Amino acid sequence: MGAKTSRPKVDRGQLQQIVAGLTEGILLLDPDHSIVWANETALAIHGVDKLADLGATATQYRKHFILTYRNHHALKAAQYPIERVLRGELFRDVVVQVTRPDDEDFYRVHQTRSLVLTNAASLGESMVLVMQDVTDRYNAEDRFERAFNANPAPALICRLSDLRYIKVNQGFLEMTAYDRDDIIDHSMYELDVLEKADGREAAVQCLQEWTTIAQREAVLRLPDGEEKFVIVAGQPIEIEEDDCMLFTFIDLEARKKAEISLAHSEERFSKAFRLAPVPMMVCALPELRIIEVNAAFSTVTGHVTDDILGKTTTELHLWSDPKLYRELQARLDAQEAVREQEIALRTREGAIIDCLFSGEPVVIQDQPCVLCVAQDITERKRSEMDLIAAIDAVMQDASWFSRTLMEKLAQVRDSGKGSHATSELDDLTPREREVLVLLCKGHSDEDIATSLQLSRNTVRNHVATLYGKIGVNRRSAAVIWGRERGVVGY
Repeated sequence: MGAKTSRPKVDRGQLQQIVAGLTEGILLLDPDHSIVWANETALAIHGVDKLADLGATATQYRKHFILTYRNHHALKAAQYPIERVLRGELFRDVVVQVTRPDDEDFYRVHQTRSLVLTNAASLGESMVLVMQDVTDRYNAEDRFERAFNANPAPALICRLSDLRYIKVNQGFLEMTAYDRDDIIDHSMYELDVLEKADGREAAVQCLQEWTTIAQREAVLRLPDGEEKFVIVAGQPIEIEEDDCMLFTFIDLEARKKAEISLAHSEERFSKAFRLAPVPMMVCALPELRIIEVNAAFSTVTGHVTDDILGKTTTELHLWSDPKLYRELQARLDAQEAVREQEIALRTREGAIIDCLFSGEPVVIQDQPCVLCVAQDITERKRSEMDLIAAIDAVMQDASWFSRTLMEKLAQVRDSGKGSHATSELDDLTPREREVLVLLCKGHSDEDIATSLQLSRNTVRNHVATLYGKIGVNRRSAAVIWGRERGVVGY
């Protein structure tokens, strides 16, 4: 048997000098499976300081580093890039996850490719494994993937090269009731998210030019054949080096229903406002600028609608008492509702009418406003004054009035103020309420003094205080005030 021919030693000095400074990691391998050289980048992306830490051979390398695919499936020994390059395979863009059994915190993602260097006889002289650390890129993609899937806002991603959808999140599936398989790998020709979009041609041009598609209303076809109104927008992104478009959506269904409901509500309000028999107006705050009035307002005040719209109530000299108006305006500007405030208004001709004014703050087209209602009580006030005058005429000596007659006189009119009346009575002291009861029964001051065992001067003082609290200045008015508030049997 002849002597075994030894393999000549290969001088790789110049090659090593060339590749030492490359940003990619380089491993040089001998056909005998030994790792003969690595540049600084190759060492760094493996987390080691010297060549020996990689392992002397491919077999030792597999013991030092555990490789898995991106789907977390472990590579078999023959699938390791280092083994494949030793077999003379040419490959590129093989992405693997790299971990180390001696360091649980070590994690890298390498993108690898192979080179085979031959000599003059075309024999494999050196095998080269070229590696690039793409950890940051894939971590960013992982974060994007998690954020995309977790985002409740409906979204899907279309690849521009073939206009096929490559990703869809749960938000889109829930909004449309599509299954994932109905979307992924299907083209825009099957489900056109820009269908019936406002400015569709411009949106399609942006898609073709890979530029941002601004928000616009569109219509999506649903699996059951129905349609859904949405707002769609497109953002150019790159997924695994492919130009893609990220489509995001806002479901307009609720807004459309709200708009329809609002339109119906506004229509009902408008009809009720126009046809209401009491004067009403809508004013913008804070200066109470008139936005709208109804027919009853024009009839009562004499102001023609077209002549007063856009003017303030002060410009119309509507308020007879400026001080009371300022107090009223302050309450309305503070978003405080006003209920049945007695106030005098001035008509176009200058006549004064007595009203019960109510104001409710509202928002109309983002503008703070107030809905005003002014119930004309001029005739009622006149009747009330006539009644008081009549009672005054016959009550010069009320001592002879029977209790029944007093009750009937006092109950000529019922204000129906309910809890408000009770509240007003609560403002009186127990003694003042006793005095009021006796007044309403027709007792004179002397009778009241005897009944309550008080002096006549004390009774007069109580009566005067009572008048001040309830806002009257005559005995007959006090009787009317008390009877309106249910004093009988108090």
